[in-house]
Amino acid sequence: MYLRKATNKKTGRTYLSIVHNYWDKNTKTTRSVTIESLGYLDELEKKYENPIEFFTHEAKKLEEQRLSENAHLTFTIAKNELIPSNSVNRKNFGYAAFSKIYHELEIDKFLKNRQRHSKEEYDANAIMKLLVFSRLLYPASKKKTYENKDIFFEKFDFSLDDVYRCLTFFNKHSEALQLWIHEHIKSLYDRNTDLVYYDVTNYYFEIDEQDELRKKGVSKEHRPDPIVQMGLFMDTNGIPITYKLFPGNVPDKTTLIPALSRIQREYSLGRIIIVADRGLTTGDNIWYILSAKNGYVLSYSIRSADKDFQDYVLDESGYINKGNGFKIKSRLYPREIQVTATNGKKIKKVVDERQVIFYSPEYAAKAKIDRTASIAKAMDMIKNPGKYNKSISYGAAKYVKNLVFDADTGEISESVRQHLAFDEEKLREEEKFDGYYAIVTSEYKETPEKIIDMYRGLWKIEESFKVTKSDFESRPVYLSLKEHIDAHFLICFIALVIVRILEYRLKGKYSVTEILESLGKACCSHIKENYYLFDFCNNALEDIGKELNIDFRKKIMSLGEIKKSLAQTKKF
Repeated sequence: MYLRKATNKKTGRTYLSIVHNYWDKNTKTTRSVTIESLGYLDELEKKYENPIEFFTHEAKKLEEQRLSENAHLTFTIAKNELIPSNSVNRKNFGYAAFSKIYHELEIDKFLKNRQRHSKEEYDANAIMKLLVFSRLLYPASKKKTYENKDIFFEKFDFSLDDVYRCLTFFNKHSEALQLWIHEHIKSLYDRNTDLVYYDVTNYYFEIDEQDELRKKGVSKEHRPDPIVQMGLFMDTNGIPITYKLFPGNVPDKTTLIPALSRIQREYSLGRIIIVADRGLTTGDNIWYILSAKNGYVLSYSIRSADKDFQDYVLDESGYINKGNGFKIKSRLYPREIQVTATNGKKIKKVVDERQVIFYSPEYAAKAKIDRTASIAKAMDMIKNPGKYNKSISYGAAKYVKNLVFDADTGEISESVRQHLAFDEEKLREEEKFDGYYAIVTSEYKETPEKIIDMYRGLWKIEESFKVTKSDFESRPVYLSLKEHIDAHFLICFIALVIVRILEYRLKGKYSVTEILESLGKACCSHIKENYYLFDFCNNALEDIGKELNIDFRKKIMSLGEIKKSLAQTKKF
């Protein structure tokens, strides 16, 4: 606020008033509001010795009061006041939390350094921020994300074409950026990579034609669309380390060796213990892990194991009861595995490993519940075979005897429809192993309890895949160029790293979904002048604010305060 002195050219009289200037974001001009009309200077001189000095001081005091934390704000809004056309009055402020971690990892510094050698004029860092923050809070297509860019306070001065062009730039530096992020996490969070989790999932594309990357394979979601495979490594804190993409027709079990070879070579991890699900438990993988002087903790399929192993599992001797029906036993055992030689032939190798078996009543109950839908579908297939084909019979076909599908149509063959029957023997055989779980490991010196604990951390990587598919809406993917597809998954990877770091810093108090929903609701609306009204706060936002030194509790903030707070997230 300041003292305005307006002199009338005709009368020569000067009128004094206390005025406040502010920037009107709709008209892009500075506007003035009269706080107090004081009167003509010649009349005020009759009351005050030096009106200009006096009211200059008063204006300064009012400005100090306005800027103080305890200031009262008064706005006058006409009933018929209209919202300016094409204006965006509602903004998200929650992304400030992600901005803080983004800049802690110095992703901005990496992109700016790499772009110095590029002839492109767009701001790669600004584009990355828009794509990452939007993927976290308002996931959508690249086009929709660009159209919604004004939801943030950042100035995103680039075109939609720039966004697509920049995807090629991101792809070019993808592996280097992943390594950059890893090194910063090591420094900031003392990342422990003695134990590394690995798993594979796939993402579908709603397209008809396959190409060198998008190929039809075994879809996790049982869809017929072409897919891309992703192998992801994760540390013990649940924070992703790196990822690698594979064509959709590449089996899960063949992804580990090339992915592990790269991470060991480029990330200087030293000896690591690989923790993975049974889809990766092959002789080739185990032999490669051991040959590289690493270790493994892998789940092992009991139902696919030989009779000796199955008999050991079902033999009650040796189990130690841990309470509530949970029991454990283990043995050191030389197991024979098949390894592919350089000439392509299979050779036998023997590995000495600890085999840990445990039984959980909860797992047994879950297995029965999970099987219920498949059994019901199998029964319906027998009654109404015309309703089903090979692509939609997943999970149920194994319980139907005499089942044959037509090679051309995929439908159940007419010749066998009258002979279909439920396979009770198959069901009984499966039920025998309900609740039992097996783990094989090279770490034979560890206790069975420790091995189980190490393996259970794998759920975090499985949850990460669910986050990318549900919260991030990372599929279906609508991009077609290979470099654009990789850039899309790089953006999803960075988003996952950021939210996992925030989850870790909050000590797991809130799920990723709770964090994303809370920060997505941390929005404000422009009410008058440069002031914004906030309408949401919860415990998660309060805790995030305390951890990152960002105040999400204020009901009203000026644009200056908001920009200052956002600027603080970029200072490291």
